[in-house]
Amino acid sequence: MFSERRKVDLVLISFWVLLVSAGLMAIYSTTHGPAAEFLPQSVRDNFMRQLLWAGLSLVALGAVLALPIRFFQTMAYPIYGLTLVLLVITLAIGREVNGAKAWLYFGPVGLQTSELAKVGTVLAVARLLSSRQARVDTVRYALAAVGLILLPAGIIILQNDTGTALIFLALVPIMLFWSGLPMATVLLVISPALAGYLTVVYWPAALAFAVLFTVGMYWRTREAYMGVLAGLFTGGAAAAASFALAYVLKPYQLARVISFTNPESEAFRKTYGFHLVQSKAAIGSGGLWGKGFMQGTQTQGAYVPEQSTDFIFSVIGEEFGFVGAGLVVLLFTLLLIRLIRLGSECRHPFGMLVAAGVAGVILIHVFINIGMTTGLLPVIGIPLPFLSYGGSALLTHTLMLAIVLDLHRRRDDFSIFV
Repeated sequence: MFSERRKVDLVLISFWVLLVSAGLMAIYSTTHGPAAEFLPQSVRDNFMRQLLWAGLSLVALGAVLALPIRFFQTMAYPIYGLTLVLLVITLAIGREVNGAKAWLYFGPVGLQTSELAKVGTVLAVARLLSSRQARVDTVRYALAAVGLILLPAGIIILQNDTGTALIFLALVPIMLFWSGLPMATVLLVISPALAGYLTVVYWPAALAFAVLFTVGMYWRTREAYMGVLAGLFTGGAAAAASFALAYVLKPYQLARVISFTNPESEAFRKTYGFHLVQSKAAIGSGGLWGKGFMQGTQTQGAYVPEQSTDFIFSVIGEEFGFVGAGLVVLLFTLLLIRLIRLGSECRHPFGMLVAAGVAGVILIHVFINIGMTTGLLPVIGIPLPFLSYGGSALLTHTLMLAIVLDLHRRRDDFSIFV
């Protein structure tokens, strides 16, 4: 038993401890400092609830480490199916929170089922793409993997939780790339997202990107159909985004999307750009070393909305400055590198793809969350893994780390189940 425990990667666990501790410290600052007088009791209790969820997540980590590799491989599809059922039940009878019908309540305990669906989706896609048939019939299995990802994403969109759905959609290029598809195909898959983003920011840039990408794809592959697909994907995405901005989105939705381009303008600074203005003010005022724990004026004045959840990074930026924020980013970078290394050491497609999927989920969360708190991306309600308040998210991300840890420490068992 002792030798088994020694195989667990303590470096990855150390990163988890440091990130969770940083999150608890920031949540404590927002809920127990001078800002507490401006907050309702339910928000002031966030620290204790998050502390309890951290303990529960640690127990769950230990439980996962006791499971054999066979469990994850044989139960990947059933777990995926179970999470789909939970999503449908949530859509039917779930409770609406902040406009999204994404929560199932069991007494006083709320569970965001879309978070658990990330675990099932990563396992199912990894199981599919690591099969022997997928190594031969790559295109058909790649399309099947995309279908596995789009199904939960579609249900989550119906729950009106577009931010979480984006996490699933962004998994498509990541999982396909690690499955061995050519880079040109992966770039083709992600090109619509880039074209759509540029359309929101500045449509001439989207047009230029579509032309250059189409020409570059044809030059790179020397295949006419790849050039045609590149033009259809990028041009179609730009056209669809323009149509949605003009005719589909409601006025308040449109304002949220475009406010990030100039949140300080008179049209947005007191409404949809308020979050960004206050968040950027908090981060910028932190300077190099920060104002000190529980000393941030923006934080303790409760000027930044949702500061213990989606905007937790602004607390760190203000109270611990560029150095503190940089250390958090460094911790995430090291954690992601460690995940990929552990996956590569598994030397089996299933283990490698699970690690890549888990790293992808965390990377997308970090990229979008820090991007929106610094004004580089629209505010879409994505938490910062391990730091933001939220029991479902903390438990889910911990479970995913635990699965990678277990697959890595039992990597010698993979040869039996190829």
